[in-house]
Amino acid sequence: MDATPLAGRKVFVYAGNMGVAQGMDILLDLAERFRLREDVGFLFVGRGSDAGRLAEEAKRRRLSHVLFHDEIDPDEIPGLYAQCHVGMVALDPRHQSHNIPGKFVTYMQSGLPVLANINPGNDLVGMIRRERVGRVSEDNTVDTLYRMAEELLVEVEDDAAVSERCRKLFERLFSAETAVRQIVSALGEGV
Repeated sequence: MDATPLAGRKVFVYAGNMGVAQGMDILLDLAERFRLREDVGFLFVGRGSDAGRLAEEAKRRRLSHVLFHDEIDPDEIPGLYAQCHVGMVALDPRHQSHNIPGKFVTYMQSGLPVLANINPGNDLVGMIRRERVGRVSEDNTVDTLYRMAEELLVEVEDDAAVSERCRKLFERLFSAETAVRQIVSALGEGV
């Protein structure tokens, strides 16, 4: 990112599908709130039904601190995340089900705390708060998301342990070793 307008900034990244189910407009609204901050940038990586529209909207709003990049090879994700500071998760507030997006898992694996705007009552809400791995909004307002983003920027700067909490959560809940133990345990109970 050294050769981009995001060089030297604290980068909020969103990597994944950009479609209706994600409710991404609020993330662009959030980026607009940060337009005068020289130290903050936003990177959106991926494809989807809304990707082109969102990129055009960022251009229309003259958000020079916002970059859109097409989908990248999964092997490049860890290197990308190493250059970022916060991972973003967005789920349309009309979702009725619980959902732990894959991007949340990869953010945790990479030690990136999350800023999430998700549907009320989602299991992810309690997990993020309980494990102290980011901030999560259920009210779908840019005011709340902006306040939480500001808090998270301070935490990333002041709390060196936040990345480690993310990685430990990944290891405890999502690693391959954990999945194998759970499967073996379930098979043992069936005997």
